Amino acid sequence: MALPSSDLGDGTYRNPVLDADWSDPDLLRVGDDYYLTASSFGRVPGLPLLHSRDLVNWTLVGHALQLLEPAKEFRRPRHDCGVWAPSLRHHDDRFWIFWGDPDQGIFQVNAPEIRGPWTRPHLVKQGKGLIDACPLWDDESGEAYLVHAWAKSRSGVKNRLTGHRMRPDGTGLLDEGKVIVDADRLPGWFTLEGPKLYRHDGWFWIFAPAGGVETGWQGVFRSRDFFGPYEERVVLEQGGTEVNGPHQGAWVRTQHGEDWFAHFQQRGPYGRVVHLQPMRWGHGGASGSSEAETGGGWPVLGDEGAPVAVHKKPDLPPQPPSAPATDDDFPGGRFGRQWQWTANPQDGWATQHSADGLRLTCVRTVDAHDLRKLPNVLTQRLPGIAATVEVELSLNSEDLGARAGLAVLGDAFSWIGLQRGEGGSVQLVHRFAESVAEREREGAHPVEAPGGRARLWIEIGAGARCRFFYDVGAGRQPSGQVFAATPWRWVGALLGLFALAPVGGGHAGAASFTQFRITATP
Repeated sequence: MALPSSDLGDGTYRNPVLDADWSDPDLLRVGDDYYLTASSFGRVPGLPLLHSRDLVNWTLVGHALQLLEPAKEFRRPRHDCGVWAPSLRHHDDRFWIFWGDPDQGIFQVNAPEIRGPWTRPHLVKQGKGLIDACPLWDDESGEAYLVHAWAKSRSGVKNRLTGHRMRPDGTGLLDEGKVIVDADRLPGWFTLEGPKLYRHDGWFWIFAPAGGVETGWQGVFRSRDFFGPYEERVVLEQGGTEVNGPHQGAWVRTQHGEDWFAHFQQRGPYGRVVHLQPMRWGHGGASGSSEAETGGGWPVLGDEGAPVAVHKKPDLPPQPPSAPATDDDFPGGRFGRQWQWTANPQDGWATQHSADGLRLTCVRTVDAHDLRKLPNVLTQRLPGIAATVEVELSLNSEDLGARAGLAVLGDAFSWIGLQRGEGGSVQLVHRFAESVAEREREGAHPVEAPGGRARLWIEIGAGARCRFFYDVGAGRQPSGQVFAATPWRWVGALLGLFALAPVGGGHAGAASFTQFRITATP
C-alpha cells in the first residue's frame, strides 16, 4: 500500500505529484514509459528509479546504485554527501545516470534496462566541488557533451556552469572544460546550479535553477553553440503562489507532443517535494533582443511562469491511482524498495527467515547514544502530509542496554522503542536529541513492557510536528512532548527502524518489526 495519489480522479491532478523528499528530480521518456530519478545523498541503495505512464501516478521500481563508492568513505553516515542531482538519459539503447559527488567528482552508471543490471560507478571527472552533472549526445552533430555546476563549499567556486566535450561512450572528457555560463556577470543572479542540457530547434538549451534552494527561480539558457554565448530568461518563479523556490528539474515531451516540467519545492522537514508544471513554447527573445534576432521560442512554464496547484492531467492513457509504496509486512524478512540504510550496509544487519517481519540484528556500537552516527538505521522518507506511522516491535536480546525502536531522524531526532534493563526486564523508552546535542536524553519516563513487545505510533501533524504513542498491553498511551522533525542541510527528515547494543562480546540478539503502516490522517 501507499499514501494517496495526487490524481484527483476527475481528469486533473494536484501538486505536489510526489509529496516526499524526491530531491532534485530528473525525468525521461522512453516509448510510452516515464522514468524519474532523484538525489539520494548518503543513503543506500542510491539513485531511486520511479516509473509512470501518465507523469502523475508513480511507483518506485528500483535503485541504480547498490553501494556508494569509494566504499570505505561511506561506512559511516554522511547524510548531506554522496549523490547530488543526478541526470537520467537514454542513449544507444542504454539508460545512463550521471551525478556529482562534491568530494569525489563526476560519476556515471548505465544499464540496458531501467531495472538493470547497472554497472558499477565509473569516475568520469575527478575533483572537488563538481556537482549536478548532465550529459548530452547530440544527434545532429554526433558530438557528446557534459555540463556541470560547482559547490563553493569544496571548490571555492559557484554560480557558474562548466562545459566539456565528452567521449561518446561516456567514460571520460575530451578537454579541460570551459565556463559556458558565468552568472556573476548576470545582474541579480546567484547560486546558479543544477543544469539540465537539451538540444531543441537548432539550439542548445540549459534549464538551470538559481537564487537558492528555498527562494530561487528556474532559469533557461540557450545558444546556437554549446560553448556559448548564452542568453537567459527566468521561466518559473513563486509569483503570488505559496510554492516557494519552484526550480531545479527536468523537461519532458510526451509521445503526443505535450511538454511538461517537473521541479522541486523545498518544504523544510519534508525535504524537496516534486511538482509537475505544464509547459509550452512561446515567442520573443531575451531582454534587450528581438524575436528576429534570437529566433524566437522560449519555454513558458506553469500558469504564465507561476506554479499551478491543480491542473488538467497530461493527455495520456488513464492509469490507476498510485504513489511510491510506504507500508511493509517484510515477507520472509525482506524489506521493500522504499527502505534505505544510512550508509553502506554490512552482511547480517537484516536476516531473512520463513515468516513475515523484519529481523534487525542488535549491532554493537560505541555510538548507541546518537542515532545520527549509526550506519545501520533503515529509513524511508517522511510523508509530506499529516499521517500516522505504526509498527509492532519485539526485542529478542538478553544484553543489558540492547534496544530497538521507531525514529524520526534528522539533524535532531526522537525515537520510541524497547530496551533491555537491569534484572532482565524490558522497558518502553522514549528518547530524543536536539540539533546541538551530542547525545540523546530521556523524552519520557520508562515503562515496563511485559513480554518485550510493544505497538508504536507516531502521529505526524502540521509542520511535521510529531507525537509518540505506545501500547504495552494496557491500551494506547501518549509519550513525551511534541517533537518537531528537523532536516539536515540538504536532506529531509526520515523515518527509521533500528536495533543496537553497547560494545561487548558475542552476538547481541535481534529485534523484530512487523506490520509497518503509514496512514494518511483525514
